[in-house]
Amino acid sequence: MPTISLEKGKVLSIIKEREDLQEIEVKIGKRVEKAYNFSSLTGAVKVGDKVLLNTSAQKFTLGAGDYHFVLANLSSPAFSAEGKGHIMKLRHTPLQFAVFSTEEETHPMREAFDSFKDLRSIPVVCCILHEQIAGVAAGAKYQYPGSRIAYIMTDSATLSLLLSELVWSLKKEGLIDFTVTCGQAFGGDFEAVNIYSALAIAHKVANANIIIVAQGPGDVGTKTRLGFSGIDQIIALNAAYTLRGIPIACPRISFAEERLRHFGLSYHSRTVLGELAIVSAVIPIPLLPRDKMLLIKDYLTGSNILGRHRVVIEDGEPALSLLREHEIYIKTMGRGLEEDREFFLSAGAAGIVAAKLLRRQSITYWEDHKL
Repeated sequence: MPTISLEKGKVLSIIKEREDLQEIEVKIGKRVEKAYNFSSLTGAVKVGDKVLLNTSAQKFTLGAGDYHFVLANLSSPAFSAEGKGHIMKLRHTPLQFAVFSTEEETHPMREAFDSFKDLRSIPVVCCILHEQIAGVAAGAKYQYPGSRIAYIMTDSATLSLLLSELVWSLKKEGLIDFTVTCGQAFGGDFEAVNIYSALAIAHKVANANIIIVAQGPGDVGTKTRLGFSGIDQIIALNAAYTLRGIPIACPRISFAEERLRHFGLSYHSRTVLGELAIVSAVIPIPLLPRDKMLLIKDYLTGSNILGRHRVVIEDGEPALSLLREHEIYIKTMGRGLEEDREFFLSAGAAGIVAAKLLRRQSITYWEDHKL
């Protein structure tokens, strides 16, 4: 049986607004707390409005500030927003709504979508965590400033792209050009029914020549080998390969982690790439000090990743420099660029390798690198 918590509150202030998202302060009984309101789903709220809130996140300490979500504006309960689309997202739930999916017959870009045959060997960087997209995008733009980058957000974590401050910042700074939300995820520049059509849309509709695929913020983990939301990295890799792109896997690497299962090469990456992968992918490893490279080698060998994939070495530092230049402040598990350098260097290396492969520049394979 689902667990849900609903409470009534009163809007005290509008903290900030961006596109269809309002960050608000609400009073619930004697408590003053924060909430998000998706104005395109429930209508805009104003100070003084009484609202019905989903307060479940706080009860389970889900992170992201444990914000509540407005389910309805009780002061203005009647609300409707009309668009052209008829593809439903959050299907068969109380908040189901229609989007104008790019695949629909009446969409102005349907002809471009129909012209898709395959990905024509463009790089598709598949990430395991949302935070990696910053390093990937920066690395690709550093190596090839003229690249057109599309980010596809899958539906295994946060469903609304509006909640990603990171994506908003990357688009504002020109490090990501277009966004696509697929499955039940929503809020991108283009909406897609599934990951395969999303890849087609990114390439033929958004005209991207480098594609990044990752779940949204708020990933799910259970301390088990298979029960984590980032496992859809392998679904994206398989789709990229099937559609004749170049599948590139961004590994999760950290030497700042206190949790042994995520130290070095995370067991999530070892599971996805060493056990579940049915296609051969390019796996960029950042250039690190010799002792750390030797430890990574042990992980790669022990999980049979070296035998199944094309592992390459790349210096990811230029990507971090570009993120600093654009003042993109990003954290993973509460750690920033300097506190968990290897994590972000790994993502940066993946972006640089993607741009090199796009431009047919030489890359250094693991077996050619002298430790």
